[in-house]
Amino acid sequence: MAQDIGIDLGTSSVLVYVKNKGVVVEEPAVVVVDKNTGKVMTVGKDAARMLGRTPAGLVAINPMRDGVIDHYDMTLQMLKYFIKKAIGNTFFKPRVIVCVPSGITEVEERAVCEAALRAGAKKVHLIEEPLAAAIGAGLDISKPIGNMVIDIGGGTTDIAVMSLGDVVASESIKVAGNRLNESIVKYIRRKHSMLIGDLTAEELKIGMGTAWPFSEPKSCEIKGRCLIEGLPKKVTVTTKELLEAMDEPLTQIVDAVCRVIEMTPPELVGDIATGGIVLTGGGSKLRGMDKLIEKATGIKVHIPENPVNCVCIGAGRSLDNIALLPEGVLNISRSKAKI
Repeated sequence: MAQDIGIDLGTSSVLVYVKNKGVVVEEPAVVVVDKNTGKVMTVGKDAARMLGRTPAGLVAINPMRDGVIDHYDMTLQMLKYFIKKAIGNTFFKPRVIVCVPSGITEVEERAVCEAALRAGAKKVHLIEEPLAAAIGAGLDISKPIGNMVIDIGGGTTDIAVMSLGDVVASESIKVAGNRLNESIVKYIRRKHSMLIGDLTAEELKIGMGTAWPFSEPKSCEIKGRCLIEGLPKKVTVTTKELLEAMDEPLTQIVDAVCRVIEMTPPELVGDIATGGIVLTGGGSKLRGMDKLIEKATGIKVHIPENPVNCVCIGAGRSLDNIALLPEGVLNISRSKAKI
């Protein structure tokens, strides 16, 4: 019998939910390819370990960029690998729900559907990430009450206000976790004349990054290449410096949140002010992110127990209730290829 699965096809990571089993795959969205033959050598965790460390004949790439497919063939191979890992070798093709950013275009939608079909899916439906995140966070979006969700992923930040099972106001910006990493790399280069890799920037962001000035400062020593001498170099970086480094992308995220609130009908804004804002995605784990949004909006921000998995869990729950949910929750109508 065919198994239904939900896929959170993110820029930084891919999560797969199998019906009645839960999230069974959670791996980086990285593929290592042989430059000469184009053959995929490894995918996921093993590939992520090779980022910035591959020999001349191999290259490690992220086939997704800003929440959409950047390298189609690599995405196809990656999807095949993760679907097989989730359900094994089976004669029956699964029905798949794929989570996509709310600002995705028709061409990008079609590319996702086609890639999933070629990767082994029987049918493909799309669901917007904020809707999936709301369902995964346990919100009842079917009632005539305003719910606001901010999903900060690797490539995009999706903000949406929902009521009666549909999106009332939304915005998707290409500023999220990866942009924060880029800002840290640029800051270290400018301030300390030292070059660091994305992995080091990610470790800095996770280990001591902050979106809000806390009283207890932290510092750590990082290593990189001196841009002047070309030799190894060590510098000490503080939380204050990281806050300064990430100021621009954090401000862009907050501005987008405020714009969505401005577009929302006043009755729904009143509901949100009462119920609060739900913050999901990997970006929600950045220390002080909730305080930053609370300060800008004046609305309480809630972070679910497992914010990173909310989108994937929401897709999985949509599979469980696919016959009961209104069409607006599942983007079947937006899948222009009649699947």
